[in-house]
Amino acid sequence: MSFWDDRYSRDEYVFGEAPNAFLASQAAHLPSSGKALAIADGEGRNGVWLAEQGLDVLSVDASPVGLEKAQRLAEKRGVPLETRLLDISAYDWPAESFDVVAGIFFQFAGPDLRDAIFAGIIRTLRPGGVLILQGYGPRQLEYRTGGPGILENLYTEALLAEKFSALEILHLGDHDSAVAEGSAHVGMSHLVDLVARKRGQ
Repeated sequence: MSFWDDRYSRDEYVFGEAPNAFLASQAAHLPSSGKALAIADGEGRNGVWLAEQGLDVLSVDASPVGLEKAQRLAEKRGVPLETRLLDISAYDWPAESFDVVAGIFFQFAGPDLRDAIFAGIIRTLRPGGVLILQGYGPRQLEYRTGGPGILENLYTEALLAEKFSALEILHLGDHDSAVAEGSAHVGMSHLVDLVARKRGQ
């Protein structure tokens, strides 16, 4: 059994059933309809929330156990959710296919894979499409309240500004905030947030 299958195999939702707080705070940037991609969505808390906002959501993850729980959460909430089991390194990132991409804490990805994912996000957003991204910054190594514990996998404002320079950056900042997301993300954390829009319409 993989690390993530093992982690998700308990009854509880490891990161909770509520959406990531930053994602939920950006509801005003979401279109009233359209297609959304939830990257490394695990047990589905973020994909289900996006579906509750009226979006047609594709939730992707490498854990079949996580995706099964995502479907159960969607059924509980009464919303449709398309799930797809895949290795993100092999995803084809269909061009201009999504109005929203949500990438929340997918920091298992080292620099090479991360850069490929970032390029894929830019490719797959439709003109006018919105990216909502949150991850841990370097001070997370001191807090140790979640995340990979690997410096090169963490974000900085400068890194995200560079990698997403092709997009219109609507919000970019870092902050130290208390997080309470299930049993796995709890306590003071160093967070880096990005909201960006693909140019053109």
